[in-house]
Amino acid sequence: MIFKNVTVADGTGGAPYVANVGVRFGRIAEIGPDATGGPAIDGTGLVLAPGFIDMHAHSDLRLLAEPDHLAKVSQGVTCEVLGQDGLSYAPVDDTTLGQLRRQIAGWNGDPGGFDWNWRSVGEYLDRLDQGIAVNACYLVPQGSVRMLVMGWDDRPATDGEIAEQRRLVAAAMAEGAVGMSSGLTYTPGMYAGTGELVQLCEVVGALGGFYAPHHRSYGAGALEAYAEMVEVSRRSGCPLHLAHATMNFAVNKGRAGELLDLLDAAIAGGCDITLDTYPYLPGSTTLAALLPGWASEGGPNRALERLRDPGTAERIRHVMEVEGSDGCHGVPVEWDTIQISGARTAGLAERVGTKVAGFEDFRRLLIEDDLGITILQHVGDEGNVRAIMRHPAHTGGSDGLLVGARPHPRAWGTFPRYLARYVRELGVLTLQECVAHLTGRPARRLKLTGRGLIRPGYHADLVLFDPETVADTATFDDPRRQAEGISHVLVAGVPVIEHGRHTGALPGRALRRTPQGTTAKGAT
Repeated sequence: MIFKNVTVADGTGGAPYVANVGVRFGRIAEIGPDATGGPAIDGTGLVLAPGFIDMHAHSDLRLLAEPDHLAKVSQGVTCEVLGQDGLSYAPVDDTTLGQLRRQIAGWNGDPGGFDWNWRSVGEYLDRLDQGIAVNACYLVPQGSVRMLVMGWDDRPATDGEIAEQRRLVAAAMAEGAVGMSSGLTYTPGMYAGTGELVQLCEVVGALGGFYAPHHRSYGAGALEAYAEMVEVSRRSGCPLHLAHATMNFAVNKGRAGELLDLLDAAIAGGCDITLDTYPYLPGSTTLAALLPGWASEGGPNRALERLRDPGTAERIRHVMEVEGSDGCHGVPVEWDTIQISGARTAGLAERVGTKVAGFEDFRRLLIEDDLGITILQHVGDEGNVRAIMRHPAHTGGSDGLLVGARPHPRAWGTFPRYLARYVRELGVLTLQECVAHLTGRPARRLKLTGRGLIRPGYHADLVLFDPETVADTATFDDPRRQAEGISHVLVAGVPVIEHGRHTGALPGRALRRTPQGTTAKGAT
């Protein structure tokens, strides 16, 4: 295959240039005005870029249940990073798998008849290797590891328990994980103290990985929470990648500069720091995530018992509405910012799109839906979003949930939205800068071998788009709409999107961390 007369945005941030780009045997074979080959695709006026890398994806189950993965590959995504926010399905045992399926069904669903035929990280990656539309990397989830060793106990880990967690993290890294994630507003990972995180990150850093935390607050105390993660990185020597790094809620309006000053000082002091964001204002999570951490100690059944008990429920209400729950980022909950996006129970379908009407409504919804309700939280600040995406350590991540009646449109629209709104319409980034943020820069963080740039010999993970028409069409009312202006997407040289349509090809594989870099199993 050859792309003729394309404008090449090569992922380095350098100026685009016009060339022919030939692809053979899954690799970029030749670049230049005289490159030849066939079949030919006329790319006059179109941009050829490396495939986009989603640094924060929640496709852990959907990639397996629906491997064609139209939501992401139609955006030009050719690689995703799974295992986010400290909670995913490997490593597990039979007990914790059941608990996790229930806890994060709002993120990932819990498909009936699904074959859960893995327990280790290596076995999960092998399952991905059976055929998926895009490539995938995996972060070992710290909350799942803590659950395996300590259950749902809200207490410091003993020396023996830390040693066992370190062993599990090392095993996951040896099996191919690229780093470790945390969800420090989610139970049980939030129960870990700074010292415990440092000791786990020592293992991750020594084995060539990075730490990707959802830190303890994006609201009140956000800067202190960011500073804690920088301290974990500094003390452990582990590179840091800040997940969906933004400043939310009214208390942080216009304060992105303070965060960036903190990060710049740390980088100048020798810390290796990157971050990702999504180009939207509302966030999305489960409704149960807003509970105070102590209310979920012991697991989902104990949380429901507390919600059903009037006295304990009143304590929960007071913390949420007056003090500010740690699950709600230390900010007293504002019910009119919380919109229901999905429910597991059919009888609650009519609530999708409505706001949560106070604490008693919150309580009833959680009990009736077995904690499964998902929400949008309208708490973002546009000035913060723009300032952070300009930073040279920035990369793109959708944080997109693919389940629910009306999920956040970022699952289908993140990458074309960067190109349409923040490049073409607002000029926040130039085209070449934006492509570098979405390709070459995340590829360096992931240590991807021969990916993330358009260079001879690199894997042909490529996206062809029209810079004048590329656009996200997914909306909050209609979130599952395919992007416009993206005509071709190749993964390992195989067309997965061709003339805007899915070909049915599933060339993607798990990309595993090795001492030489991150690559597919058996690849050279």
